[in-house]
Amino acid sequence: MGWLTEVASAHVSTTPTRLFRVVATAEAISWAGLILGLVLKYGTETTDLAVRVFGMIHGAVFLAYCVTSVVLWVDRRWSFGRGVLVLASSVPPFLTILVEWVALRRGWLGDSWRLPAGAGTGIVDRTVAWLLVKPLRGLGVGVVAVAVLFVVALLVGPPVQSS
Repeated sequence: MGWLTEVASAHVSTTPTRLFRVVATAEAISWAGLILGLVLKYGTETTDLAVRVFGMIHGAVFLAYCVTSVVLWVDRRWSFGRGVLVLASSVPPFLTILVEWVALRRGWLGDSWRLPAGAGTGIVDRTVAWLLVKPLRGLGVGVVAVAVLFVVALLVGPPVQSS
């Protein structure tokens, strides 16, 4: 069986705090790469390759941040306002770092998942609990969700056509 069986059967888990911190930081780093690309394209007029590369990376990480935020919104039972604030923080550059800091200080995240232990009765709670009970399955579904959203975004195209 070997290493593949060990990886497949490993109990991989993370806390809501750790997951959110990693994804929020990655979102901010991807913003930095995109901004660097924009400086190279429009500031120095040397290349637009960095915008294409970091734009795609940022797009994928942005979607991962949104999916992660929705899972946390459901699991942590955030209010509508808090959930919208966390999602909206992904739009301005680097705001996810500030929101992560505030969320950590105010106890919005927690050190354990609520749903696997006592799954709620609603379909949304049960779906998130199903994802969290087996983290590798949850990760796989999350990756597929991000990929599907990414493809849809590519098909729809940019918000404005470049000239």
